[in-house]
Amino acid sequence: MAKLLSASLMCADLLNLREAVSQLEKAGIDLLHMDIMDGCFVPNITLGFDLINAVKSITDIPLDVHMMVNDPGRFIDYLKLDKNDYICIHYESDNHAQRTLAKIRDKGIRAGVALNPQTPVNALEYLTDYIDMALVMTVSPGFAGQKLFAGAERKVRQTREFLNSSGNENILIEVDGNISPENGAKLSRCGADVFVLGTSSLFVKDKDMKQAAQAFRAVL
Repeated sequence: MAKLLSASLMCADLLNLREAVSQLEKAGIDLLHMDIMDGCFVPNITLGFDLINAVKSITDIPLDVHMMVNDPGRFIDYLKLDKNDYICIHYESDNHAQRTLAKIRDKGIRAGVALNPQTPVNALEYLTDYIDMALVMTVSPGFAGQKLFAGAERKVRQTREFLNSSGNENILIEVDGNISPENGAKLSRCGADVFVLGTSSLFVKDKDMKQAAQAFRAVL
């Protein structure tokens, strides 16, 4: 399975976002990771629906929307996405995750479930029929610049083993949080497929994005 790079736009220059997206296109980035935070599920507020829809209108790179919000099903209709895009919701954020994931799929969008560091892998057990991606958080969600949590490699390995043993080999595993080239290489060996790249790998001061992306791919 091909490894995919998802650029975290919350780490881009938000005052020059069109130019940042253009550079990411030239860098061959596979997905644009868009974080929505509500200040309740996580203690931060980031990108909004209008901005995400605006980015969708200027690029052919699929969007990878990560909803860190309470009761995410309320907001699905705000997003103007298509069959190439993803929406991931947090397992802990929705008392009716199956219903919300089905709603995402019914709109022709790919669906995913995100697991916080302390959330057990078996939380996915009754949701695999509704998802295309499992997002394993390798830090506590909400802020960039954190260290990888101690059990990250084991968590990714267990997730891959669980999906494979249940006949869900095609469900992608995404990792998000301090995905440096060193950490990316380790998590790739554990079974990760999609890598959210931010300040520790792609958006680095005085570093060319294309070269940074190529260097990251080289370690996978």
